[in-house]
Amino acid sequence: MERIWYKEYDAGVPHSIDYPNVPLDQFLTDTAARFPNNTALIFYNNKITYAELNRLANRFAAALQANGFQKGDRISLYMPNCPQYTIAYYGALRAGGIVVPSNPLYVPREIEHQLQDSGATFVVVLSLMYGRLQKVRGNLNLKKVIVAGIKEYFPPILKLLFSLLKENKPDMNGERHRVDLGGEADTVWFQDFLRTGNSAPAPVTVTPEDTAVLMYTGGTTGVPKGAQLTHKNLVANTLQVASWFTDNEDGKGCMMTALPLTHSYSMTVSQNHSVYRGFAQVIIPNPRDLPDLLKNLQNHRVELFPGVPTLYTAVNNHPDVKSGKYDLSTIKACISGAAGLPQEVQSEFMKITGGKLIEGYGLSEASPVTCVNPIGSTGKIGAIGVPVPDTDVRIVDNETGKTVLPQGEIGELCLKGPQVMKGYWNMPTETANVLRADENGEVWLYTGDIAMMDEDGYLSIKDRKKDMIIAGGYNIYPNEVEDVLYTHPDILEAAVVGVPHETRGEVVKAFVVLKEGKSMTEEELRAWCKKEMRAYMVPKAVSFRDSLPKTMVGKILRRELLAEETKK
Repeated sequence: MERIWYKEYDAGVPHSIDYPNVPLDQFLTDTAARFPNNTALIFYNNKITYAELNRLANRFAAALQANGFQKGDRISLYMPNCPQYTIAYYGALRAGGIVVPSNPLYVPREIEHQLQDSGATFVVVLSLMYGRLQKVRGNLNLKKVIVAGIKEYFPPILKLLFSLLKENKPDMNGERHRVDLGGEADTVWFQDFLRTGNSAPAPVTVTPEDTAVLMYTGGTTGVPKGAQLTHKNLVANTLQVASWFTDNEDGKGCMMTALPLTHSYSMTVSQNHSVYRGFAQVIIPNPRDLPDLLKNLQNHRVELFPGVPTLYTAVNNHPDVKSGKYDLSTIKACISGAAGLPQEVQSEFMKITGGKLIEGYGLSEASPVTCVNPIGSTGKIGAIGVPVPDTDVRIVDNETGKTVLPQGEIGELCLKGPQVMKGYWNMPTETANVLRADENGEVWLYTGDIAMMDEDGYLSIKDRKKDMIIAGGYNIYPNEVEDVLYTHPDILEAAVVGVPHETRGEVVKAFVVLKEGKSMTEEELRAWCKKEMRAYMVPKAVSFRDSLPKTMVGKILRRELLAEETKK
């Protein structure tokens, strides 16, 4: 296919990139040499320089080796965003290990499955979650559990206040930060673990094809699968992302790392991108704490703020933002991912900040970024953008996946590029289902997303292949209905699913969260919908909710809503 999208690139974005033949952690080594005194991490106003971060990663790698960690061993990072996460991430890679990001919301059953599946033998866990791991530890083959305290990298006064007022206070789940490790074999505090190694780890030969990260995905639609992301994949995607930000100078700028680092989007766009460019990262452990997030955006004059639509919606509608209490004018560029970005959310956010908010697209199997709207022009409303450098796309028929469709037709999105995974961990059948060779022997990633390419090369996602609703013979894409619902001035959030129907096969049901102080009946909303959308798209039922189920990155879980309906 002719790469017609090149003409849409901002000035300065290359069509192709020369990728260095280095392991991912080399970025930290290089940046620490270039900008040793630059701030790398900001955590509750405490700052860690790149020289210090590099030293800590070295010490962590050496400590792993001193405790029997070998090349290829897996280590789980079971924490929210905190400095220990980034230290352990780069330290483990430097020791030749494979990082297994573990969602901090995992309950004991879920963390047990992931650790058993990955074969992880080392775990770094926040003390608040230590009790969950303890419940299933007897079923796991763990050699070492390293427990991190959230206060370890607090400034002195905050650390003291936390110790006195919060450390032993249970949270809403009854979990406490203060835990007793006495009597637990092969269990150690993070700082004590660092002291078990020297300042320089033994060198380990790591090739670009070696797996760096097992990024688990698919938990919302089935059994989670570990996408094997190699050093080559992650190096390539980091450079692809960095090439898109042409107005940012290396060693300058500030990144808001609010999305969980256990998610591929935040790992690459926030963390690895920042380390490669020498940006400061403001580390936010809980993005749902909007006052804390807004205060950090303002106080640290954040320029780059990757997020998801629900997060930008929350910022737009926060009363302190509406009143003008916060100055968010330093924000220059934001990429929204994980779900479709409603036009109203995009327009309002750009009006408030004066910065650019653009939509992108990716998936864990591709490290994850594959398509982004140009930042300079903001691209096209409703599109996920154009392919990033060295990334090819094609749209194929839904039935066989073999017929390549022309522009303007809708089918399954397939991708090819250096950021695409080498396969799922120990799942050859699932790997063969999504990584398929064409008649020329070239391997394409079948995304499962229904998409269309327009005349300029812009792609738009119509929906997940599995989420498409077939009602009375009509194909209905939930995104289309949701996009219209978001234009209603009283609606804060919306999700649409297809529920079984005796004669029509399926019908549309909408789940709606209204803005604070607003009220509406089902009849009123359906009457409005009849004026705004095609008749067969109008929801046959509406459920008003106080909130919608979401993943940790804020992606609304349609599957959970559908599961509720099918149980009735």
